[in-house]
Amino acid sequence: MAYYAFINPVVPGKMEVWKSYIKEMNGPRNNERKESRKKVGMTVERVWLQHTPMGDYAVVYWEAKDISKVFDTLIKSDTPFDKWFREKILVEVHGMDFTKLPPMNEMMLDFKA
Repeated sequence: MAYYAFINPVVPGKMEVWKSYIKEMNGPRNNERKESRKKVGMTVERVWLQHTPMGDYAVVYWEAKDISKVFDTLIKSDTPFDKWFREKILVEVHGMDFTKLPPMNEMMLDFKA
């Protein structure tokens, strides 16, 4: 199983919108979210809110057999939930531009007892 962590900035002025979308994903859209994540092979998804002097960030942690497949499928999927997730969360709240995706993160330190 592979794991991956990354951050996404919350666009200034979008904090309450982001929180309402998170509530939606934990509430009425929870089954759609779970199906979406299962479909891409994700077994764990955790998201934290991190306040910093430079702004607010979503800290995201995923576990999946193939992390590249997760990104690729979520970006290209045409299911209603995945489209909603891209438009509302990734673009509106995080300001992502799918024509300029950043490179994958580089692991710098790893400890396991």
